[in-house]
Amino acid sequence: MRSLSQALSCLFALACVTGCADPVRRNKEVVQRNHEEVWSKGNLDLIDELYTEDFVCHFLVGEEWRGRQDLIEKVSSHRTAFPDWREQVIRLVAEGDFVVAHFASSGTNEGEFEGHPPTGKQARVHEIAIYRLENGKIAEQWGFPDIQGMSHQLGIDGPPTNQPAY
Repeated sequence: MRSLSQALSCLFALACVTGCADPVRRNKEVVQRNHEEVWSKGNLDLIDELYTEDFVCHFLVGEEWRGRQDLIEKVSSHRTAFPDWREQVIRLVAEGDFVVAHFASSGTNEGEFEGHPPTGKQARVHEIAIYRLENGKIAEQWGFPDIQGMSHQLGIDGPPTNQPAY
C-alpha cells in the first residue's frame, strides 16, 4: 500500500510541476514574441494580444509609458528613427509572473532620435528588461536601455533633448 501511495504522490508532484511550468513557459514565449515581432519587425497588430490594456513601462530616466496607445506611438517613433531595428534575445529567465530578458539591440539611425537629427550611424547595445505578466499578457515592464552607449556610438553629444524614445 505504501508504494501505491508513494507512486500517487510522485504523479501528483509531477502533474503540479508540469502544470506550474506551463504558465512560465508561456510568459517567456510572450516576451520572446514581443522582441521578435513588435520591436524587431514593427508588428503593431500584436500589441493587443501581447499587452494588457493598462500596461505601464518604467525607466530609470525619463517618462513612463502608459497603455497600449502610448506603446504603439513609442514603437513607431523608434522604428522611424531606426528602420532596421532588431532585438536579439540572448537569455530569458522566468519565475512565476516575471520574466527577465537580456537582449542585444541594434539599428541604423536614419530618423530623428530623442530630438537629435539622424546620424546615419549604426549602434548595438545590450539591454535588460524585467516584465510582469498577467493572464499571459505583459502588464508592466522595467526597462534598462544603454542610452549612454547608444548615444556614444551614434556620436550624439550631450543629454537627450527629450525623453527616451524606447
